[in-house]
Amino acid sequence: MSAPLVRPRNHRMIAGVCAGLAERFGTSRTTMRVLFLLSCLLPGPQFVLYIALWILMPSEGSPRAAAKAW
Repeated sequence: MSAPLVRPRNHRMIAGVCAGLAERFGTSRTTMRVLFLLSCLLPGPQFVLYIALWILMPSEGSPRAAAKAW
């Protein structure tokens, strides 16, 4: 079973979005961060998506994250 999509409490740089996505998809945190930075060179709503995920992804250990685990 795959890991839940949550922002971890440790290994955060800014909000933990890249670290959470890396854990969920089984890649390293550094790889996910580099991919995000490279995507910022392309036109598109990358920063808006990052902020939306920051708001929508529950933090690890929060009641919302515990409810999603079921």
